[in-house]
Amino acid sequence: MQRSYGNSIESSAGAIARLRKVRDKNQRRERGGHNGFPADHKDAIVAPVRTARAQRLVVHLAGVRPVVLAAILHIACSAPNPPHCAAAVVALGRTLFFDTGLSGDGKVACATCHKPARAYTDGLARASGIAGRQGTRNTPSLLDAGRQRSLFWDGRRSRLEDQVLDPLFNRVEHGLADEAELLRKVRADARFASAVQAAYGAPANEITVQQVAGALAAFVRTLRSGPSPFDRFQSGRRDALPEAARQGWVIFDQVAHCTRCHIATTSPGEPALFTDHEFHSLAVGFARVERELPRLTARAVALHRDGVPLARDVLNDRELAELGRFVVALDPHDVGAFKTPGLRNVALTAPYMHDGSVPTLADAVDLEVYNRGARDARPLILTPVQRAELVAFVQSLTSDELAASVSKP
Repeated sequence: MQRSYGNSIESSAGAIARLRKVRDKNQRRERGGHNGFPADHKDAIVAPVRTARAQRLVVHLAGVRPVVLAAILHIACSAPNPPHCAAAVVALGRTLFFDTGLSGDGKVACATCHKPARAYTDGLARASGIAGRQGTRNTPSLLDAGRQRSLFWDGRRSRLEDQVLDPLFNRVEHGLADEAELLRKVRADARFASAVQAAYGAPANEITVQQVAGALAAFVRTLRSGPSPFDRFQSGRRDALPEAARQGWVIFDQVAHCTRCHIATTSPGEPALFTDHEFHSLAVGFARVERELPRLTARAVALHRDGVPLARDVLNDRELAELGRFVVALDPHDVGAFKTPGLRNVALTAPYMHDGSVPTLADAVDLEVYNRGARDARPLILTPVQRAELVAFVQSLTSDELAASVSKP
């Protein structure tokens, strides 16, 4: 479908190539500016938080009231008073994550769209922010976000410290005017005082935007999927999966070849995320904008040229949002392409696709199978039993903890 518009897009290739230089310059400036983190600051927080000990402490204290929690962590971290205490930074991040005060109307928290009871999604087709404003994209799960190579559906961020700030200043989501407003809210709230002191060894009125971002990112890195039946199956326990799911795995891997994009291999000690971290088009939602491609691509190029921040402005426009990765990379091959989502716990995160237009897991499986056949020029026809087996396999990627506690959509 996209190739029929190739000439109109490719005709802008020279301008796009020149403007990529502008984009790269803007990105370098952004990385080195007020949103940047020196490497030693990142390592001081991230490495300790990844340890099992720190994660167990955060989980153990998850139900403690914030004031009491901050006092406990202040004692634990005050001797010999290190500049950053990993567990205390995570605890501060958790408090910030669930606080509705960090929004323009005082009603939206990070947890508004990333609900723990829904595997850190919201169950909506598209995210809803302040004053009921609707965004342009489906809310992705935050589970395992710390292991992703890029963030957001279009991959416009590569670091959690950058990603966590974007929704705060998006006029549709949290709606804060700027960093000064964020700092005023955090510094003025007495509930944060002891938590900031415990985390950073400084009074709340000295906290920086980088420290707010560091705390939120540290908390998000602790959100990891637990073991699933498929993990146990891969470790050699054949009885971990029922027969239907075992047959579904064969279809997934060897018949439908879903593992070309939803890669099932991983590094030692890490469960597979079932993503290639790349960007592909299934033409979902593309019909809404295909007749307007010349105008929209030219507009995206102009916005790059003018240095308009993608996260705060461009992607509030639903038409531009449908261009997918192109808005970030300005590569004609990326028009309508979105990041391959991971499949862990996907049975709990309906509706599906970047625009939330696919309501059920079975519908999503059907769409993927159809597109795989179309891409290979070899229609893949599954029987009703095979279709059910494929769905059963995908359901086996749900973490045991979540399967027992999450209300399924």
